[in-house]
Amino acid sequence: MNSTESPLRSHKITAAHLQRTACVYIRQSSMRQVECHRESQVNQRQMVARAVSLGWHESRINIIDCDLGLSGATSTARNGFKELVAEVSLNHVGIIFGYEVSRLARNNADWYHLLDLAAACSTLIADWDGIYDPRLYNDRLLLGLKGTMSEAELHLLRLRLNAGRLSQVRRGEYRQKLPTGLVRLPDATVVKDPDAQVRSTLELVFNKFSELGSCRRVLRYLHQHAILLPRRHHSGARAAGELHWKPPSDSMLHEMLKNPAYAGAFAYGRRAVESPPSAGARAAGRPRQPQERWSHLQPEVYPAYLTWEQFVKNQQRLRHNATRFAHAAALDSPGAATGAARHGLAVLQGLVVCGRCGYHMTVMYKAQPRYQCAGLARRFGQAMCASLGAPAVDRAVVEAFLAALRPAQLDALAEVLAAQAVERQRLVRHWEQSRQRVRYAAQLAARQYHAVDPDNRLVAAELERRWESALREQRETEEASERFEQVASTPTLTPELRAQLQHISETLPGWWAAGRLSVVQRKDLLRTLIARVILKRTAADTIEAKIVWVSGHYTLISVTAPVLRARDVTGYERMEQRIEELWRASVVNDEAVAQQLTDEGFHSARLPRVSAKTVQKIRFKHGWYDVAHQARSGQPISGYLTISGLAARLGVERTWVHKRLHNGTIRPEYVERSSHSRVWLLRDAPELIAQLEALLPNTLRSRERQING
Repeated sequence: MNSTESPLRSHKITAAHLQRTACVYIRQSSMRQVECHRESQVNQRQMVARAVSLGWHESRINIIDCDLGLSGATSTARNGFKELVAEVSLNHVGIIFGYEVSRLARNNADWYHLLDLAAACSTLIADWDGIYDPRLYNDRLLLGLKGTMSEAELHLLRLRLNAGRLSQVRRGEYRQKLPTGLVRLPDATVVKDPDAQVRSTLELVFNKFSELGSCRRVLRYLHQHAILLPRRHHSGARAAGELHWKPPSDSMLHEMLKNPAYAGAFAYGRRAVESPPSAGARAAGRPRQPQERWSHLQPEVYPAYLTWEQFVKNQQRLRHNATRFAHAAALDSPGAATGAARHGLAVLQGLVVCGRCGYHMTVMYKAQPRYQCAGLARRFGQAMCASLGAPAVDRAVVEAFLAALRPAQLDALAEVLAAQAVERQRLVRHWEQSRQRVRYAAQLAARQYHAVDPDNRLVAAELERRWESALREQRETEEASERFEQVASTPTLTPELRAQLQHISETLPGWWAAGRLSVVQRKDLLRTLIARVILKRTAADTIEAKIVWVSGHYTLISVTAPVLRARDVTGYERMEQRIEELWRASVVNDEAVAQQLTDEGFHSARLPRVSAKTVQKIRFKHGWYDVAHQARSGQPISGYLTISGLAARLGVERTWVHKRLHNGTIRPEYVERSSHSRVWLLRDAPELIAQLEALLPNTLRSRERQING
């Protein structure tokens, strides 16, 4: 037993404890401590001798030292601590030795979990100061205080380190790790890498991104030309700054394009400082922060591979290329993320938004591309929101886009931008006056509070409450004003830009119709004016498209979409009525009927117009045949008989009727001829039928009497 330990504590160790193993847990927080601070290991290993002095045989002492070099802030990667917890839960451990509580855990969740298991399994805990039984109230209270102090100590250490680092940053003395392509000389001067190939390769990457506009395209270009990227390692096994050439990857390109050091800027605080995760929880890492949340940004510190303006454009392009629309929208304005323009035929890829749920719609390429939304189906198990044919929507939106480039639309755009600028000036004055008002109110409340007699506590308490309320209102107003100032100001239509747009409006429609623009170029052009397109099916064959322009205004258009069934066409019953009306008006030419219906605004199931085949199908469905068809089929025509019908009535050949028609046996008052089809029509008169029956041969007449009788 250690000489500093009170003999009164020896009664806590029983024979049952001695029959189980004693675990000595050894840990240091970093590999640097393991290499340079060896005295800590020596002190911790002395706990083995203490275990022997307390009655454990050396063979019954388990030394757990596989967590050397790991932080105690979490148990996620500490396999030794997990082994210790498992052994305690299996009731194999009689006592746990740790030089300090901080060696076992610096996280209360891990620490109290171990205490609960030790109390349940009757396991003792010992440090250099004494032996503790977690089942006893006083011992558990003391162990809890030590665990809390250990966690607080880690927090204080982190605060001190961060404060010292920020102090160096503000003084400009902090030496940041430089990316590949920048080298720090012994006198602390930063220069570009002396290797000419390194410099030229980095410049090639930045130039290609400006040209191609997508990390994926740059990566494909590098792979096609077998171009390797340089990497200097400053940590790990290759920590000597040795240069290595590696195959390019998507993560390497993103890291290069997002690093402001290549634009010559010193930036600190690009990643959020997160608190350590709870025991068993997955580490969330250090997520990137938007530029406005960086702790420190100082341009023109390092030699630059690209300008700061180009770096800002690259960041905006990367955000717009993001396919994680919700994440990108959280970092930018809603709807800003559109994804990189790709080679698919759907020109609105990345711009279309579901009008039902608000999620971005995806493109499905089948026989024809379609815009689909499965946001509610994927997240809440509901039915798919919509599946819309892309060609019809694309045509309508492209027409609206080309119309927006016409000179008249440019005049309207200039008026809209001017009105927005005036409105913004009004809002600027409003927020300036609001700040002045709340500042005066806060100053007035402060003067009233300080002027009151301190002994008049009732009045002083009320004035203090008013002062706090005024300060709170001032803070909220200033925060709202700052949010307003962060919103980008309204762009202006300069004369140079107007001249360029007028030239484009004259030539672009011809290029577009002639196919002289690639799909990617068409998508990029649409994105210059269109922020997003909100689609919603209002009827089976009608899609409502709301085109939201970059100016914030929108255009509402109706798109006729193809459907599978003709009866799903809007106004299908009315179209049937019009076909019947035209048929009864003796308009028997299907082409003429189809053109008449198209002029009246009707359309077929899959065409924006009414086809003659559609008219014919509807006529045949209802039995509205033309005269020629009735003549061929021998059907009666409103009180008349065709030659075929009369021949069938008499039981003779058609030639027999033709002879009587041409030799005058059938008198002219019984004969008419259709003006449209030139078909002979014979009146269905009993006297005519009787006259012709009398002319039949006896055999045919007797057969006719048998049929009729």
